[in-house]
Amino acid sequence: RSQSTYNKYITVYNHLTTFIKERYHRDDMAFRELTSDFIREFDFYLRYDLQSTHNTVWVYTMPVLALVELAIKKGLIRDNPFQDYEINMEETDRGYILKEDVEKLMMCVPPHPRYELVKDLFIFSCFTGLAYADIKKLTRNNIQSFFDGHQWIISRRKKSDIASNVRLMEIPKRIIEKYQGTTRNEFIFPVPTNATCNTHIGKLIEKAEIITEQKVTFHTARHTFGTMFLTEGVPLESLSKMMGHKNISTTQIYAKITSQKISKDMDLVTPKFKAMEEAFLAAI
Repeated sequence: RSQSTYNKYITVYNHLTTFIKERYHRDDMAFRELTSDFIREFDFYLRYDLQSTHNTVWVYTMPVLALVELAIKKGLIRDNPFQDYEINMEETDRGYILKEDVEKLMMCVPPHPRYELVKDLFIFSCFTGLAYADIKKLTRNNIQSFFDGHQWIISRRKKSDIASNVRLMEIPKRIIEKYQGTTRNEFIFPVPTNATCNTHIGKLIEKAEIITEQKVTFHTARHTFGTMFLTEGVPLESLSKMMGHKNISTTQIYAKITSQKISKDMDLVTPKFKAMEEAFLAAI
């Protein structure tokens, strides 16, 4: 199990402990005491008391459902008290900025010198797909010359421990060179806190006059990488490997949200129907 999975279970345990104390005024409950009301009330607690989103409720209830299934297999209980409870992950739009917005940001003069580092890190993520946590732990050992003679980032995602191998393009390569020697350890970048990055990104987006429907955070850069490279023709299978996704179904979300990709695909296919169109127009 990855560290993030372990942390998730700790969080679920803490929420369950607090919920049982507040709702049942006790410290623990046996599996045989669980009823269908328990999981529905826990759902309500997460949703309304903690103001969790639907997908967060899904994340926190699934381990509870799994534990009950395990209890049945172990013979601790005979029937599933939660069999009537259903919850599914809702598909959400992934915020991203357009290729022309990335260009605007690249050309933007930061409103304050201290924003320049975050600007460079955001652009680095736009061209590598690395998330904040993965950029923060990036070391010189992760940069390797590969079979094709190019430099690659060879790493494993902190979130999932899945391999993520990305060939370095000129832009991220120059950013790495720019910050060479700025850290006193093996890490490549002197990365600020995530909160600082998000604050500075907000200022930079405003300065660059980039208009978006959703709030832009540092993680937006990773989604921008996904949509931008898919739009430019990188196959889903390759993109999935580059982004370190466990399943290609995760990568397919990017295919659903980029209108530019659909437009480019139509540009490619339209000429193939030209003869049919001409014949049809001549006949009417």
